[in-house]
Amino acid sequence: MRDILITLIVFGSVPFIFKRPYIGILMWCWISYMNPHRASWGFAYDMPFAAIIAGATMLAMLIQTKQVQKLDKNSIVVLWIVFLLWTGVTTIFAFFPESAVYLFKSYFKIMLMTFVAIMLINDQKKLDHFIWVIVLSLGYFGVKGGVFTIATGGSFRVWGPPSSFIEGNNELALALLMLIPLANYLRIIATKKWVKIGFLGAIFLMLTAALGSQSRGAFVAAGAMGVYFWLKSDKKFLSGIAVTLAGASFLMFMPKIWWDRMSTIQSYEEDASALGRINAWWTEFNIANDNIFGAGFNHSSSLIFAQYAPNPTDVHAAHSIYFQVLGGHGWIGFALFMAFCILSLRLSKKITKKTKEHTDLAWANLLSRMVYVSLIAYAVGGAFLSLAYFDLPYHLMAILVMTNIIVDRELAKPVSEELEEVTEAKDLELKEAKFGKGIADNVSFNRY
Repeated sequence: MRDILITLIVFGSVPFIFKRPYIGILMWCWISYMNPHRASWGFAYDMPFAAIIAGATMLAMLIQTKQVQKLDKNSIVVLWIVFLLWTGVTTIFAFFPESAVYLFKSYFKIMLMTFVAIMLINDQKKLDHFIWVIVLSLGYFGVKGGVFTIATGGSFRVWGPPSSFIEGNNELALALLMLIPLANYLRIIATKKWVKIGFLGAIFLMLTAALGSQSRGAFVAAGAMGVYFWLKSDKKFLSGIAVTLAGASFLMFMPKIWWDRMSTIQSYEEDASALGRINAWWTEFNIANDNIFGAGFNHSSSLIFAQYAPNPTDVHAAHSIYFQVLGGHGWIGFALFMAFCILSLRLSKKITKKTKEHTDLAWANLLSRMVYVSLIAYAVGGAFLSLAYFDLPYHLMAILVMTNIIVDRELAKPVSEELEEVTEAKDLELKEAKFGKGIADNVSFNRY
């Protein structure tokens, strides 16, 4: 039954994609993040649904050309393209070509559809839909994992969808932490009270699931997010109390097994897993120093460690987005990766600054600030996880690029158009005063 339902949804979406190509991006995100076909046990389990959606979307772009905008020449996008080309070069010179080509294809598809998203999502309505799909698709695992953590008293780890980037407990935890600010954005802009309450509950459960994963990297990332929220708060005393109480509430709930695992953060020299990661980091560093192209994608093996590791018998994945890129694509690839990550943070600040005095762009101001927090979580938590090629950080950066395009277009509008919008707003206030708030909500909904 699940196989039939998922297949009907995917193929049933194709006509809508041909009419509105951006729906293809929404479907792609749903398939990529939620992996609904992995919840089936029949023919749909291995169906290439993502490829079907991608093909339909690109064909629709050729038909509905008016709905497609040119790829923005933002410096982040340019660096993405250069980095993608560079990973192609490093794949040619990879130590293990077959496994490198496999991951390069996956990364290429992610980046290609990210470029397509930027070309198709060109207004706030579409952008909000994009964020909704990401939050609901990944949030499903957070809500389910949060309930599981509460039901089991935090004694067991929470795992992600099988055969995905976030299958592991550590990876899922970081993804959920990165998702929480986006969920908070949707909560704040929501007009329905039940939606606000629903998102508040979902955020609580996602945070519970992240901590319930027993991921030390996620724990550190959560702490960094809390500190950042406090630093940026206008009421530091009250927000400090709120963050402290919230943190204490979660920590008091966690069992001894959780505390035992977190305590190894301070005594890493006694923890085999932590020492294994440090050994892997030195390995990636030595690879980059010895090879300008790095070792390529998927290069962790006993052969590599025998040549480059301080301890050749302790073989581990990179366990760090930074060392993963450094060892995989050399210092040039690392510089490109760091450049577009840093530029994304700067773009967030830029959007926040230029929308500060524009109440009609308050949503963009809020969104840019929330994405910044998500990227902070990625930067901190990613230092301990191999998630350099996961969709979500690139989609977060793409959201900033999309938001910047929309903001620049709104700010460049002629004064006459701005006056017209002000007039519409005043008419809306008059209608609200005469007929009640309900009609204002309806008009506002129809406008967007």
